[in-house]
Amino acid sequence: MKISQVNLYHLRMLLQAAFKTSFGSTLERECILLEARSEGLVGYGECVADRDPGYSYETSQTAWHVLKDFLIPVILNADLKSAQDLQDEIKHVRGHPMAKAGLEMVVWDILGKRDGQSLQNLLGGDGKAVQVGVSVGIQKDQKTLIEVVDSYLQKGYGRVKLKIMPGRDVVDVSAVRQAFPELRLQVDANSAYDLDSAPAIYPLDDLDLLMIEQPLAEDDLWDHRQLQTRFTTPICLDESIESDRHARQALEMDACRVVNIKSGRVGGLSQGMAIHKLCFSAGVPVWCGGMLETGVGRAANLALASLPGFVYPGDISATDRYYAEDITNERFHLNPDSSIDVPDKPGLGISIDTQALQKFTIEKITVE
Repeated sequence: MKISQVNLYHLRMLLQAAFKTSFGSTLERECILLEARSEGLVGYGECVADRDPGYSYETSQTAWHVLKDFLIPVILNADLKSAQDLQDEIKHVRGHPMAKAGLEMVVWDILGKRDGQSLQNLLGGDGKAVQVGVSVGIQKDQKTLIEVVDSYLQKGYGRVKLKIMPGRDVVDVSAVRQAFPELRLQVDANSAYDLDSAPAIYPLDDLDLLMIEQPLAEDDLWDHRQLQTRFTTPICLDESIESDRHARQALEMDACRVVNIKSGRVGGLSQGMAIHKLCFSAGVPVWCGGMLETGVGRAANLALASLPGFVYPGDISATDRYYAEDITNERFHLNPDSSIDVPDKPGLGISIDTQALQKFTIEKITVE
């Protein structure tokens, strides 16, 4: 396949409610939609870089620059037979995994449409649906937190992840555990602690949690190794795992016992699959995190999460968890068993709502 043109859409979309984590609160989410043309086919991809450099150093503006000036010009009219061919063409560009992942998603979508295969089939996934959960941001008080958690349980979600930060951790989580003794519950600190402050969360070990996600620095492995020895609850690494090399090192030193795989964080679905392969071979469970994706990225996440070894429910959630109006014609709905169906149409299995796209676009350019 040869890509002859790529349109970039800088989007700004309103969330259903503000989403607060240890690094800030988000009400309007930015991202980049990529629309590529190749030999009569149109493929789509989503770059999940947001406006602010909180979760990652990448932002929607830096990704726009890197895509427009460095990544897309290199792959235009190149003969791309696979996602690996794309990675080979752009490997000279250091970093910027979210920009790379958005571009790689386009390739998967076009290849699937060309060959009449769903992304799930291309990746080697299986099953009609995947188990999902919901991520709950930091609330104003414990009463509100319990009410919010209960509202999602009433909607059918069977697993809840709570965001935590210093001062909003053990007491909040204990309140939720007391209110819902049987709930599948986990927490995510988004790098809010260090070894000196981590003792404050030691009592989490007594709350029957599935995992404690990314408690220490976003670029750390060694300190997580030390912290894991003090917990029976598995530590899960997210931000610290940027490649299969990082995953290998983390597993070798027992820095974690669960890995969160986000294709945007690691540079593409192919890179996520490499991490999955490593963890699966080592018997280490993985799961698929979320980045407030539109239906484009949500479709890709569902296909990825259908691979064997994705043991824990993903932070994928239904469309209406985050958006009243999305840019895809397809809306993803929660099934009664806390699962969401995996798209089975060729490629990503989605189509774009052009009116919604126009409504949310704040800038567009064409690279050809």
